[in-house]
Amino acid sequence: MSPESDPSEDLWVFGYGSLMWRPGFEFVEKTPARLVGLHRALCVYSFVHRGTPERPGLVLGLDRGGACRGIAFRVAAKHRASTIAYLRAREQVTAVYRETLRSVTLSGQPERRVAALTYVVDRGHPQYAGKLSIAEQLHHIRQAHGQSGANPEYVLATVAALEGLGCRDRDLHLLAEKLKGPHDLQHLPTL
Repeated sequence: MSPESDPSEDLWVFGYGSLMWRPGFEFVEKTPARLVGLHRALCVYSFVHRGTPERPGLVLGLDRGGACRGIAFRVAAKHRASTIAYLRAREQVTAVYRETLRSVTLSGQPERRVAALTYVVDRGHPQYAGKLSIAEQLHHIRQAHGQSGANPEYVLATVAALEGLGCRDRDLHLLAEKLKGPHDLQHLPTL
């Protein structure tokens, strides 16, 4: 099923990284949500938004296995086409993600399940980083800066958004602690 399949229906979008704290599109509802079968991972080399081909950063992708808590945004049907176009321009600059509709569970009483537009990492893409050690992740994050800003800011803003959901992501929180340390701040790139 394609995101364009029913233009008369509202569109749900699942945010698990920067979309949580900077969606960039108009929405009528925002609610915590959970996606099962995929997990959030810093598994994508960023050549545009948070790095360059010469100094790649790392951004989040949804990778196989586990579950992921994030935010689901409901977009009014009248903004469906423009939101999809915006997200494709933003998320698919290098086509590292597969655009798909996935079932997510919306928090609330009662819980609801909806099909949400989701960007899942393409493991066959050259920008797929796979599972890197914390040291490797820190190396890329500390030195990277792209069109959307410094890579450390991306990690810290995502951790803040997760904390706002009452969620703790062990690896991201560990990276954030290391990035916030006074010794580590001396090694951030100067602009």
